[in-house]
Amino acid sequence: MREHIIEVVKQIEKDNCVKILFACESGSRAWGFPSKDSDYDVRFIYIHNPNWYLSIDQKKDVIEIPTRDPISIPIHPLLDISGWELTKALRLFRKSNPPLLEWLKSSIVYYKSYSTIDKMRELDKSIFSPTSCLYHYLNMAKGNFRDYLQGNEVRIKKYFYVLRPILAAKWIEKYNTIPPMEFQSLLEDILQPGELKESVSKLLKRKIAGEELSFDTRVDIINEYLNKTIEHLETYTKGIKLDIPDPTLELDKLFRSTLKEVWNEELTE
Repeated sequence: MREHIIEVVKQIEKDNCVKILFACESGSRAWGFPSKDSDYDVRFIYIHNPNWYLSIDQKKDVIEIPTRDPISIPIHPLLDISGWELTKALRLFRKSNPPLLEWLKSSIVYYKSYSTIDKMRELDKSIFSPTSCLYHYLNMAKGNFRDYLQGNEVRIKKYFYVLRPILAAKWIEKYNTIPPMEFQSLLEDILQPGELKESVSKLLKRKIAGEELSFDTRVDIINEYLNKTIEHLETYTKGIKLDIPDPTLELDKLFRSTLKEVWNEELTE
């Protein structure tokens, strides 16, 4: 599949007249608990040639294959691939956008070219906003907890839609840093040995074994932990007050330097 993904990346470049800077896995495979039929959720960052940016009109800044954009070669049915144009990505980076920060942390990188991503990784600690990320993970956990885990029976995979953002939020509370993508790393660090951790580990094994869509009796010890932790994080997040310097000038320079590096254009700094 890796070779196919790289082939698709190269074809996206040709079909859209862009250069892709980075492509990684962003879903359950990057989280460390794919099932045998899990999608390949590939996300990428790309840049257009300079003339594309010299326009009075705002243009489309997302490529989504195959849901919205065509591609001139067949793609594997399990492949879901989409990307953000660089200025969009940098605006979201400025806001400490958690999905983008996760892409930069992904342990499964399919493609990387030029120096932009390395430079973004050098900046991520200074740009990181624990408040923004905590609200993101907390709201995700609250919504999924309300929608998926209230019945007497729940699908096994739905637990991880709540557990992962909760553990990521707890990581931020503990370390004040960007959490790792791998669920196992979060699990081992955040939960203490005991019945709760054992219950989560059992569910994880069943999900990986392919039971993710199976219904099972609600695991009360997990639900009680999630409910209690959501309440705690709501209070904790409201109390955080941090002043993070505006990185816009630095990100502008990064964008212009990328244009030069990729397209060999002489642009004024």
